[in-house]
Amino acid sequence: MSENVYIIGAGIHPFGRTEGRSGREQGVVAVREALKDAGLEWADIECAYGGSAAAGNADIMVNELGLTSLPFTNVANGCATGGSALASAQQAIASGMYDLALAVGFDKHPRGAFNAKPADYGLPDWYGQTGMMLTTQFFALKIQRYMQLHGISRRTLGLVAEKAFRNGSLAPHAWRRSPVDLDTILNAPVINDPLTKYMFCSPSEGAVALILASEKKMRALGADGVKIRAIAVKTRPPHSFEVFQPGVSIEEGGKPTVLASKAAFARAGIGPEDISVAQLQDTESGAEIMHMAENGFCKDGEQEEWLANGWSEIGGRLPINTDGGCLACGEPIGASGLRQVYENVTQLRQRAGARQVPGRDGKGPRFGYSHVYGAPGLSAVAILERA
Repeated sequence: MSENVYIIGAGIHPFGRTEGRSGREQGVVAVREALKDAGLEWADIECAYGGSAAAGNADIMVNELGLTSLPFTNVANGCATGGSALASAQQAIASGMYDLALAVGFDKHPRGAFNAKPADYGLPDWYGQTGMMLTTQFFALKIQRYMQLHGISRRTLGLVAEKAFRNGSLAPHAWRRSPVDLDTILNAPVINDPLTKYMFCSPSEGAVALILASEKKMRALGADGVKIRAIAVKTRPPHSFEVFQPGVSIEEGGKPTVLASKAAFARAGIGPEDISVAQLQDTESGAEIMHMAENGFCKDGEQEEWLANGWSEIGGRLPINTDGGCLACGEPIGASGLRQVYENVTQLRQRAGARQVPGRDGKGPRFGYSHVYGAPGLSAVAILERA
């Protein structure tokens, strides 16, 4: 049995820094906003899935939301925590067991870079002693290799960041809400060559909550629903080259993002050419560039032409990271993947204001695509459709 599943409520707590409010409390704010959006009460929710990396277990939210005895499952899957929570909630409804479910993610990271430990990822201490547990260094080396293989210029890295801050200035929930010009981005202090400080996202705070419903329930409520056309989550295959990996195979292997993307498109019955708006993991500028190709939207090396011609801008061929992505919003791990879906829900409902994507038919976008990538090499993809 496979029921159609819709997102009928979406709530967000602004990303950035919120002194005096815990990550869990930010999650509660997002849940209450999503409930209001859906016209529901907390007691109406039949099951919940959620998580954070640094702000405690999500199920403790019931202390503030109410003790209704619903099953609440904690989810922990790195940067794909939010995507995994959404997949779990979608499967719960598609199975026919529930009609209303919650997917929620939040976090509150301390200032500074993420401090991952080698042992947590099955790695020896020497890997951390080389500095490779510092993700800024790993991703810099990965994009260096990609640039050499496919002719990507440093200017294109800067154009990705410039677009992100411009889009973020239009998103009320973004952290970085001031445009930054290309020269400033390119001439800023280098963190790890070739990436400057404006080309990296920062650990941050924030929360997102999404309420999912069966088609029957959505229609009974008369809700403004967005259909989940497909979800896919994949881990790394043999010979892939992913974060927290101690070596590069001499064989060219697959990629978890490629696998997740292909699986999602196959389940949705559409292709990359049908997508109207996309949110792609952009931990740094190079990640967005690589993920454009890995998700099937262009070939390796074509990103030069895309960025030069503005094809990934809000009014372009395929708008990418319309709220500024991780670069402008920062990355609270538990919430980041759900933020992408929140943005696509907002776009498909045509509630995005100054950053609204017009769509190809003049009626707004029809298909929204979100992709999140995390350690130690897993990806989650969700394709939404305007109801």
